[in-house]
Amino acid sequence: MTDAQQYMDRRWIALILLCFAQFIVVLDASIVNVALPSIGEALDFSQENLAWVVNAYVLTFGGFLLLGGRLADLLGRRRVFISGLLLVAAASLAAGFAANEGQLIAARAAQGLGAAIISPSALSIVTNAFSDGAERNKALGAWGAISGAAGAAGVLLGGILTDGPGWEWVLWINVPVALVVAALAPRLILESRSESATRHFDTAGAVSVTAGLSLLVYAIVDANDAGWGSTQTLGLLALSAALLAAFVAIELRSRAPLVPFRIFRLRTLTGANTVGLLVGGSLFSMFFFITLYMQQVLGYSPIEAGLSYLPLALMIFVASGVAAQLVTRVGFKPVMAMGMALIAAALLWFSQVSVGGGFVSDILGPSLLAAAGLGLAFVTTTIAAVSGIREQESGLASGLINTSQQIGGALGLAVLATIANSRTDDVLANAGGVRSEMTNALNEGFQSAFLGGAGIAALGFVLTLILIRGRDSRAHIELGAHTQEQPANA
Repeated sequence: MTDAQQYMDRRWIALILLCFAQFIVVLDASIVNVALPSIGEALDFSQENLAWVVNAYVLTFGGFLLLGGRLADLLGRRRVFISGLLLVAAASLAAGFAANEGQLIAARAAQGLGAAIISPSALSIVTNAFSDGAERNKALGAWGAISGAAGAAGVLLGGILTDGPGWEWVLWINVPVALVVAALAPRLILESRSESATRHFDTAGAVSVTAGLSLLVYAIVDANDAGWGSTQTLGLLALSAALLAAFVAIELRSRAPLVPFRIFRLRTLTGANTVGLLVGGSLFSMFFFITLYMQQVLGYSPIEAGLSYLPLALMIFVASGVAAQLVTRVGFKPVMAMGMALIAAALLWFSQVSVGGGFVSDILGPSLLAAAGLGLAFVTTTIAAVSGIREQESGLASGLINTSQQIGGALGLAVLATIANSRTDDVLANAGGVRSEMTNALNEGFQSAFLGGAGIAALGFVLTLILIRGRDSRAHIELGAHTQEQPANA
């Protein structure tokens, strides 16, 4: 076997390794949810601070993604990837040993920082290891399947570990996986970095965009507690806008900008990131509200709620594989549009959940439909976002699509949670505040949230048709056909 053949074979093994790393990143966002009551009791959390076990991770993850992607391009993608894994392992170990709420929140923030380094560098490695076309579509199909299924797996694993060995293992489960992946990475992944002649690191741009995005995420995730019209929320949003405006001004003058704005001249990249924002906004909140519906309305235990996600997780795997094949044959635009339409239909179906419902009547059907849509939309937005990108900007493009999805998820959840809480409060007020009406009030709140999510997904469908260039989509079909023919002509 030649060195070239060995490298070709090794890439697919490396892909498995990279998918394990992405699994950790997504898992960390969802696995702690069902453990929150146990964590709160063990560490004597105040009710208002308990949400920051989740929010601290989301805040640093969303805020540092662009910086993580650019660090990968400049310092070496494999080196940055391994550094992120080691940080996640150390933070996860510290989180499990936390003795009070401050220590746990700080450790969760460090986990989010590690994730913000891992995710764009890993996706950038995938983008560079597999050539644009059919080959990359298959790789990103696997990436999308893992990313989508990890959210569902987190709920199941969280329930099993919390009810079994204890909530600490929800955090410690990352440690051996991250260390094994970090140990194997040098053997399976080649080092790569931007070969640009200018190797300047844009410190002012990095500080302004990271601070701006972090404040934006903080303002969004805390808006439900502080109030959308509060001085805190409006002030933080204004400060975030000022920092991001300063970032734009800095980038336009920089010799080697952190984000070269010429990249947004690629209409399909801009469209893919816009749709990615809406995918995050509709689907992240879906997982949140389904879990609450099952536990608070149907009375499911954490393990029962987790097991209910298995059909959804399996369908995501199937749909992601189908998406990878379809993109090569029909292009990413029609597949992305189909995915957004299925998500909108599934969330509209979910808006009919009932107090007297059950798994088969209220959850199974729309879950499978949503999973099919997620598989199609998540894979195609990622493919479109990195299609045609130059090698030296692959980390940036990877950071952008991750940031879009994460910011969209935080914003969508905050907005839809406000809608749900407002509807629940209205129903309770109309019932005279009778506590026996709580279940019905919660159910109506969830219905309103699902309906709002359907609207977000429907907007994503419309913008897919408008913003994604059909010419780029058709060119991707031709590229896929060309790459499939190459081995035969070699």
